[in-house]
Amino acid sequence: MNLLDAIFQGILQGLTEFLPVSSSGHLAIYQHITGITENNLAFSVMLHIGTLAAVVTVYIKLIIKLFASVVSIIKKIFKRQFKWSEMTAEENLAMMIFVGLLPLFLLFLPIPGTGLKLKDLADKFTQDGYFFIVGLSLVTTGLLLFFGNKKQQQIKVIDGKRYRKKKRKRYTVADAIVVGVTQCAAAICPGLSRSGSTLAASQLRGLDKRTALDYSFLLGTPAILAAAVLEIKDVFSSEGGFSSINPAYVVIGMVCAGLVGFFAILLFRWLLSTNRMYIFILYTAGIGLTILLISIIELASGANLFTQQPLNF
Repeated sequence: MNLLDAIFQGILQGLTEFLPVSSSGHLAIYQHITGITENNLAFSVMLHIGTLAAVVTVYIKLIIKLFASVVSIIKKIFKRQFKWSEMTAEENLAMMIFVGLLPLFLLFLPIPGTGLKLKDLADKFTQDGYFFIVGLSLVTTGLLLFFGNKKQQQIKVIDGKRYRKKKRKRYTVADAIVVGVTQCAAAICPGLSRSGSTLAASQLRGLDKRTALDYSFLLGTPAILAAAVLEIKDVFSSEGGFSSINPAYVVIGMVCAGLVGFFAILLFRWLLSTNRMYIFILYTAGIGLTILLISIIELASGANLFTQQPLNF
């Protein structure tokens, strides 16, 4: 790895982690085209930490309020004063984030007869022979964004006047579970954007778009942290570990990922508020359909169209 590689990977991570285009999908496309599958796990961990810093920076005030709300809930429970129906907005959000994270345990369920867990499918689906999964997932991202955006634009007519239907700003347990399961699906399928699919799932449930986006990013923060912790464990068990990369490149990559991630979040919020989601809808659907076409050609020939190597299943 050289300096340009570190900068490029940091920028790519910051952009695709938060914009609804799927970082895992773009990594799979890059590996498929170039044939380069080696991934520096230690460097990947540090880039995730950089993007995590971006979320914390944008939402620091709300995160502090959420921690205070958790303390408040615990105190009320011990004093037997807690009532679900009387939770404040911040207490409700904190509780719904906790509920939304519970489906992540589904990723550790074993797949009968395979010796694999659900989370292991993510690595399997990045193999050449499953390139069509990336295409299908990107098209699915585009469709989810389309229907979620359409739900936000719903109009009702009262006394001959047109009004945009008012959306909810508080999550229910059912909302949180649906979004949590969607996040699990995004963790398995490269090309299914985590931020985009969870945003759309909330919108389809009738949540306000800004509330939905904030929940998506906040729900993803513990998930990113958990992934980084698990990857760190793998790094220390692997040969070389953190000593295999230049510390200066690590810092530069992290800074790039953090800075680009910070502005990517702000950009996403602006595009959503100004009803410009069609940019991501067209992009993910277009690139997804292109990949599906390439996959059909490859499955028919039995070889990678770019590297000419036999497909790996």
